[in-house]
Amino acid sequence: MPLLEAREVHCGYGAMNILHGVDMAIEADEIGVIVGPNGAGKSTMLKAVFGLLTVSQGEIRLRGEPIHNLAPNRLVQKGMGFIPQEHNVFPSLTVQENLEMGAYLKPENVKRMLTQVYELFPPLQDKRHQPAGELSGGQRQMVAMGRALMAEPSLLLLDEPTAGLSPLYMNEIFERVKTINAAGVGILMVEQNAKQALAIADKGFVLAAGQNRFTDTGAALLADPEVARSFLGG
Repeated sequence: MPLLEAREVHCGYGAMNILHGVDMAIEADEIGVIVGPNGAGKSTMLKAVFGLLTVSQGEIRLRGEPIHNLAPNRLVQKGMGFIPQEHNVFPSLTVQENLEMGAYLKPENVKRMLTQVYELFPPLQDKRHQPAGELSGGQRQMVAMGRALMAEPSLLLLDEPTAGLSPLYMNEIFERVKTINAAGVGILMVEQNAKQALAIADKGFVLAAGQNRFTDTGAALLADPEVARSFLGG
């Protein structure tokens, strides 16, 4: 069965529905990427998966178990991690303190997981005693990803992980996403840098006006002339 499966998901903010029957599924060893124009419902879908918004119709399953409308802390306990686009670090805490916060469910694993995170993101070890608010945008994104990994998730949700980053850091974040996935963590991420994200995606989901427009492998979507013309800038 898929690691994550969403069927006919309807969701929104108050009385305003944003998603109108969205479907998607990824396997445990896959990277899934959600792309589409602004206002398509991409981030809304991630928030629905992580229990931050109420699903009014449809269902979301993790390893076959219904999880829609569970509280985020319950979802973390079930192996899900979520990295929002903004306000994703504690700026006054050091890098290491930020990371340690991610292991609150498994305090006995702090030392082992710190070693793994520092191996994945070497710049963080050098800056481990520095307040996270003093870091560059790319390094803060590494802290946010590292903190989520401290809980040893089986599924990681990333909302615009390369937003506002230089091309150098953007490429590095995408490489780290591939490394995390290769280590056994399923990935579902929203990205505005659609071409680069689809290039590393096993599954791609193109949303428009809160509905699925295209669903295929990343390579197939990149090769689709209609997708390129309508959603990838030509």
